[in-house]
Amino acid sequence: MDSGAAIDVGRILPGEKVYAHGTHASPLNTRRSPPRTTGAAYAWHMSAPKVLAIVLAGGEGKRLMPLTTARAKPAVPFGGTYRLVDFALSNIINSGYLHVVVLTQYKSHSLDRHIARTWRMSPLLGNYVAPVPAQQRRGPHWYLGSADAIYQCANIVEDERPDIVVIVGADHVYRMDFSQMVDAHVSSGAQFSIAGIRQPIALAPEMGVIDIDPEDPSRVRAFLEKPKDPVGLADSPHEVLASMGNYVADADALMEALAKDADRVGSKHDMGGDIVPYFVERGECGFYDFRHNDVPGSTDRDRDYWRDVGTLDSYYEAHQDLIAVSPVFNVYNHEWPMHQGLVTAPPAKFIHSEEGRLGHAADSIVSPGVIVSGATVTGSVLSPGVRLHSWSTVSDSVLLDGVVVNRHAQVHRAIVDKHVVVEEGARIGIDREWDLQRGFTVTESGITVVAKGTVVSS
Repeated sequence: MDSGAAIDVGRILPGEKVYAHGTHASPLNTRRSPPRTTGAAYAWHMSAPKVLAIVLAGGEGKRLMPLTTARAKPAVPFGGTYRLVDFALSNIINSGYLHVVVLTQYKSHSLDRHIARTWRMSPLLGNYVAPVPAQQRRGPHWYLGSADAIYQCANIVEDERPDIVVIVGADHVYRMDFSQMVDAHVSSGAQFSIAGIRQPIALAPEMGVIDIDPEDPSRVRAFLEKPKDPVGLADSPHEVLASMGNYVADADALMEALAKDADRVGSKHDMGGDIVPYFVERGECGFYDFRHNDVPGSTDRDRDYWRDVGTLDSYYEAHQDLIAVSPVFNVYNHEWPMHQGLVTAPPAKFIHSEEGRLGHAADSIVSPGVIVSGATVTGSVLSPGVRLHSWSTVSDSVLLDGVVVNRHAQVHRAIVDKHVVVEEGARIGIDREWDLQRGFTVTESGITVVAKGTVVSS
């Protein structure tokens, strides 16, 4: 207990956790509790636990190659003007947590630059979003896993002295109020909580699967990392509860678990594979159902949206979710904005209007700085600075920054990385065998991916 913390013992409820920074009443629901008495707003604020948010952004992203050839997975552009890391950071900041560290490692230059330029908080108020590279603080090695990444940065936790640590991944697209999960965690009395979402059972071999206690749905009975023979839910046999990679933990319990894991022979030092089972075995792992998270401005259609964009096909499909007439994921929710870097580019422009040479786009996202000059765009996402010349067509595709598509060229069902030049009359995504012969990546679903800076000839 901090000797300087004043706590009214008469107001502590049974089962209530007491923190060095005050008390936190067990809420009756997962929403943030209001001030208890008139004029007590400041006292209520002081009673909330001190929270440090940690974003795990060191992933290599091999399954996203060639998009991750020259950048870390969380730095991959998404949705025209975002980077993947922006979704995790936006959710954290919107939740009111303003002390944030981003742990980086793999090809992190563009990621570090993006965070430094975009996520600048007010130092006057002591708020920050700070990228932290691997520093070999625990020996002459880089991060051995997600748990080891946090353990190697234990000095940050020690300096910050939080009551609660919120841990999230940096490569998922979703909208979530983490304060509701923190409230639920505190109310449960668990030392560690994991967020879960229902997913098709066919995806279970690629995910961590949560088995909750039927007698206490707020507790995790077992955790299976990428099971080969998963069992469906009792009320929905075709689904499983999948880990979202989001955790809330009591700081002291977390650091103790990480220290033990660091010394354990055979550990992979992974949050999902090692730390979650550690707390499950002790009966100290709580479960947070993502369905209970109520974000301002969300609709019935996009409230429970969560997409792991760890593969090229899922990355492509997530973009298609954005451009639907009624978006499956709505980036236009101004009550819970997805923040992004400042794009210093002029507005998009559409030119030429004569018959057969009409510059236009339909069912698409068009970013600042784009020029559609007598070209046709359908079902696509165009990132800043894209140039489309006369009589070219782009359909069902994702074009990243600075792509140039010259006259009479065709791009169909493709992901085209930054600064690719498609020469006059060239075609992408039309002939699978020709794409493969030219060294392009073609996914199982037939999406053609062109690497950064490629010149595509006819």
